[in-house]
Amino acid sequence: MTSSVVAVWRHRDVLRLLVQRDLTVKYQSSVLGYLWSLIEPLAVAATYWFVFGLLFDTRVGPNGESYLLFLVSGLFAWIWVNSVLGEATTALTAQARLITTINMPREVFPIGRVIGKFFEYLAAMPVLIVIAILNHAKFGPYLLLLPLAVLLQMIFLIGTALLLAALNVMLRDTEKFIRLVQRVLFYALPIIYPLSLVTDPNNGVPTWVKDLYLLNPLVGIFELHHAAWVSSEGFPPMPLVISAVLGSLTMLLGGWLVFRRLEPAVLKEL
Repeated sequence: MTSSVVAVWRHRDVLRLLVQRDLTVKYQSSVLGYLWSLIEPLAVAATYWFVFGLLFDTRVGPNGESYLLFLVSGLFAWIWVNSVLGEATTALTAQARLITTINMPREVFPIGRVIGKFFEYLAAMPVLIVIAILNHAKFGPYLLLLPLAVLLQMIFLIGTALLLAALNVMLRDTEKFIRLVQRVLFYALPIIYPLSLVTDPNNGVPTWVKDLYLLNPLVGIFELHHAAWVSSEGFPPMPLVISAVLGSLTMLLGGWLVFRRLEPAVLKEL
């Protein structure tokens, strides 16, 4: 694995070109171009804010004034996750000819999908800042949690992308299965609702379900995203942060090892 990581680093210029190519191809025939990175999350945020913020009166903080910011900060992070899950499965199969004819680390292809989606997330950051200002957000020390959240999410998604890219070559049903996972995972994360609704001892949810829910590394990562922007959320519980760190590192290690183990069979299949 160490030699694999070194090889990817030596081919970082190739990785940069792959990311640049993917972004160029995505926006070159689009009239709105970059604006599509903003329209989608804002349209989704407006819909969920109307349904849950107004109709169901979902509240975050003592007066509920921060729900829109809470919602947008979670949705922007989710779109990064959702995009990677959707495209990681085809990271190898869509470029089979290039992979089998050029001698380079094959890891750069799924990793390139993760980094490309990160730049789209980064491009939407000015909108999130504007919404935070309009919601009178207090930019305090909690904002330092954002780099930690982004780093853990990057680590988790790289491991996930490596795993899914290799598995989809050997088992094409992986792509269909991930579509189901995307739908379930959106509601299994504190994106449109605060985590307190899940951990509330009076909500009737069985304890084992709560424990299983909190084991998901993405729960801790999304709580870090929320805490960075919504001061009333406070610092996430330390066990949740530790679970996010350990889970992300485990996913990276597991995904990379599975990719390396399956690589000979993947190349033969391609």
